[in-house]
Parts: sequence; C-alpha cells; structure tokens
Amino acid sequence: MDYQHWGKHLRQRFEKFGDKVAMSYKNEDSGEWVDVSWCEFGIQTRQVSKALLKLGIGIQESVAIFSQNMPEWIVADLAVMSVRGVTVPIYPTNSTAEAKYIIQDASVQAIFVGEQEQYDRTMELLGECSQVKMVIVFDKAVKINDHQHTMYWDEFIEMGKASRLGKEFDARFETANLDDLATLIYTSGTTGEPKGVMIDHNNITSVLRSHDKELAVGDDEVSLSFLPLSHVYERGWTFFCLHRGYKIYFNRDPKQIGPTMKEARPTLMCTVPRIYEKIYSAIQDKSKDASGIKKKILNWSLKIGELRNNQYKRFEKKVPFGLKLKYKLADKLVLSKFRDIFGGRINFTPCGGAPLSSEIIAFFHSVGINVKMGYGLTETMATVCLYGDTHIDFNTTGKTLNGVEIKIGENDEILVKSPGVMRGYYKKPEETAKVMKDGWFCTGDAGRIDENGNLTITDRIKDLMKTSGGKYVAPQKLETTLVNDQFIEQVAVIGDCQKYVTALAVPAFEPLRQYAKKHNISFDSIEELITHSQIVEFFEKRFEDMQKEFSRFEKIKKFTLLPKEFSMEAGEITSTLKLKRKVIQEKYKHLIEKMYKD
Repeated sequence: MDYQHWGKHLRQRFEKFGDKVAMSYKNEDSGEWVDVSWCEFGIQTRQVSKALLKLGIGIQESVAIFSQNMPEWIVADLAVMSVRGVTVPIYPTNSTAEAKYIIQDASVQAIFVGEQEQYDRTMELLGECSQVKMVIVFDKAVKINDHQHTMYWDEFIEMGKASRLGKEFDARFETANLDDLATLIYTSGTTGEPKGVMIDHNNITSVLRSHDKELAVGDDEVSLSFLPLSHVYERGWTFFCLHRGYKIYFNRDPKQIGPTMKEARPTLMCTVPRIYEKIYSAIQDKSKDASGIKKKILNWSLKIGELRNNQYKRFEKKVPFGLKLKYKLADKLVLSKFRDIFGGRINFTPCGGAPLSSEIIAFFHSVGINVKMGYGLTETMATVCLYGDTHIDFNTTGKTLNGVEIKIGENDEILVKSPGVMRGYYKKPEETAKVMKDGWFCTGDAGRIDENGNLTITDRIKDLMKTSGGKYVAPQKLETTLVNDQFIEQVAVIGDCQKYVTALAVPAFEPLRQYAKKHNISFDSIEELITHSQIVEFFEKRFEDMQKEFSRFEKIKKFTLLPKEFSMEAGEITSTLKLKRKVIQEKYKHLIEKMYKD
C-alpha cells in the first residue's frame, strides 16, 4: 500500500469509496442519524481548503479546532492539512485561559469552534490574540455576537465555493510531503505548562502501517467516535478507520454514549478504563440483588464464559464439544446480554489512557467483549504496545507493534524508538532534549518487559511518591485497586514527603444512596451523608479489605470523602481522566493538611 501525506492519502479514499457512507451524525433537531458519503466528504474538504486559502492561511501556519466530536471536525482537520497547514486541537472543555495559551503559543491564524460554550470562550480571548483572522462556527444554533470576526460553517463553505482558487489549491496540494508538520497536540499538562507535541505526516503514516499489520479487521467495520478528537488516541484511531474506509458514527455528547452504542451498534470503538470499571461495578451491584435462581444462572454462565474464552480460546486450545454446548446456552441466557450493552456486535475495543485491573479485563473477555489494552503517548502518536488476538496476559499492556522498539532504561523507565515518535516539542528545544536521548524517547513511565515480550506499566516515574520514611509508593497501583470497588468512583492518593499515605476519595453516589436507604441512614445532602459515622466506618472497612495485598507502608492510613467528582471543567483531571495531582493537592490543601494532624 502507498502510504503518503495524509491529505493526498485521503484524496485517494474519496475517489475509491465514492458513494459509500464515510460518517454519520445525529441531527440535533430531529434526533435522526444523517449519513455523509465519501464523495460529499471530499467535496466539502476541497471547499473548506479553498476558503482557508481565501482567508490567507499560509504553508505550515496553524489553525485551531475547539469543538466536540462531529463530522465538521474531521473535514476541517483534513482541509487544514490539505493546504499544508497545521491543525491545533483544543479540548472542548478547556478554559478560556488554557485555550488562550495554546492559541498564542501556536500563533493560531483561524479557529473552528463547535458550540456556544467554545464560541463564547473564544470571543473572550480574541482581543489578546490579534493574529486570529476568523472564527468559524460549526453549529448554526450558536448565537454570534461579532460578525466581523465570525462566520458560520455553511458561510465558510460558500466562500470556498465562490473563490476561484482551485488552481492555487491544487498547486499547494501537490507540494505537500511527508515532512510537513501535520498537527500540534498540546499535552494536558498533568505537570508543568502544556507542551505542543509536533507530529508530522511521517508519524501518521507509520502508525497506519503498523496497525495494518497488527489488527485483524474486515472491510466493513463500523466505528463509534466518542472520546475527544482533540486527543491523539481518538484522532489517530479515526485516521486508521478513514484509511480503511470504515463508517464512523460521531457521538457529540459524551453523556449519551450508552444509548448511542445501541443505536450505532459499532464493531470497533476506542475506549478508556473508566467505562469498563463503571459497567463492571453496576453489574456486580445488580448481581448481589438478584434472586437465588437468577444468581445461580449468572454465576454458571460467567464460569462457562471464563472457561471457554479465557482458558481455551485465549490460548488457542480446542474447545471440548460439551463446553461448546454449554457455552451456547450460557451465551443465550446471559453473556449476549452483556454484549448488547455495547450494541451487540463488537469485534474489539482498543483501550488505553490509564490502567485497568486484570480482573475486569478477564471479566469482559469471558463475556465475549474483546478489550484490547494498549499503551502509548501523545509523543509516540499513540499506540506502541497492544494486545494480540491470542496468548494474552491480562496483567500487561501487550507486545510492541510492528516497527516499534522498546527497552527499559534507568529507574525502570520505558524508552521508545519508532517512526511514530514526535519531531519534538514546539519552540521548546530544551524540553525536547530532556526526553530524547540517542534516538530514544524517554516516556516518564516505569515498567518491565517479561520473557514473552509483554510490557507491564508499574507507574508514572513523576508520580512515584517517597514518604518521609524513605519508602516509595506507586499511587496508580493503589488507585486502580480501589476504584474497582462499586462504592468508590475516584481516588487520589497522597503521600509524597509525608509520614504516611492518605487519600481523597469520591464515592459512587447512587450505590451509596441505596446503601443508606437500605440501612435506614437518613440524610438531607451528600455532604451530610459522607460525614455520617456509619458511612465513614463503612468506607474504613472497605479500604481495609481492598488493601490486604499491600505492604504496611503503602496502605492508606486516613482518607477524606469528597461530595463532588474530580472533573475536566474544574481542571482536576485530563481528557483521558488522568488525575492532575498538583492541581488536586493545591485545591484540597486544607483537607490534606487536616489528615496529617495527629
């Protein structure tokens, strides 16, 4: 296959697939799904490209996209690259200050925005970003208050149609090459200020090539896009799906992912661990309340699924005839119902961004949901390790992809070398030099490689905590264990330079309310509930039970229950739900200090 500049590569796809459906989105008024053909996709991309030229966007100049997922996002992205521009994604939940930093740092010349919230934030910062020529609004429902600097998407397309820049566009397009910078993706800044990761078209094509060789996929897969396209993970996966010609459903509202999965019935879908943790917790909770006969059927079915899928199929062993028959019954009675949560026809779901316990991974594989855990970073254009189809070790993140090298350096740091590794950090040569050593990218993650070539992540090196007693504690290991509990939604472990380990914990509020009702615990607010003596004792016991396998110095000695979840809007977590520890420790400083007062 000829892998080339992403804009040129997609033009081939426009011609190859023609009237075939490329993507689908839900009409906000009618609630109906609307299909967009490859032909329409191509025409719109060309029109937007010409409008960008009309606007005066030069070669390798930056254009931002500040929006939720929708087809316009990808059209704008490809149009920018087609005129040899550089796409700069901004998370739709970013604050005005965060967006301003990115727009100024990247010298953004134009901004595509999605909804009212992003438009209003853009208007707030426009006065301090004088280089911005135009703001283009995807959603017609957005109320525009500055026509001089704003136009709607449809108007922008008409501007491209009316322009006579077809020859100029073709000339610019033809000069595009693999060394062009394709995108600047700003890291979420869990530590320090965000850095613009420079990804070029060589990086993109290398990832397409490696995934072609590694993934067992058909010709007519259907993918559901619901994680932020602003992140390299979902965007890279979307590139792969477009490269293969798969239909993509765009889910605009993350809160609607449940019903959308059932409507779109995807065969492929990028996911994060929290989805499985929540579903697993809900299943465990419901199973406890099931009647005797239902519970027996459930447990028997899960046991059969575990035996067939995890003990035989996983290791390519021949499934005994009797087990095949039992599995058919178990699948009909129970297992297929769990798959229906995801739409009923999932082939596999790539999963990454954070750890997921082997217990939960094994559970979903036993019911027939092929969760493909992987590992990667923005700086590596996402995935560098991934589960195969067989001989999977659920305690690892899988083996390196084709064309990728991994080794373990000092302090057990994972080092990566591949054509997918970034060009560097934008305008930050010193920061680039810190992470690039002799052609190897230093990930900042600690891990180990077993005798079978599987990589296991042990923790973020920067997240490792050292107590005042000199003991090292890996917080992610503790946090991953604790959030498996059906009553715990989020946990932030504290302990660096402290005499013992503590935690800020967010309960799973709905199960907790049900528990309180069942045990006749009255309360008027969540704040009152989480400070009730019976509830505190209840969580003390759960923390104790969940930490039995940990060393004494690793265990959480004290904790504080919080009445509200950590959120992206509050700047406490990243788009992939990683904790921003510095932000959390500063924001809840008074509560943390209280836990260390004897």
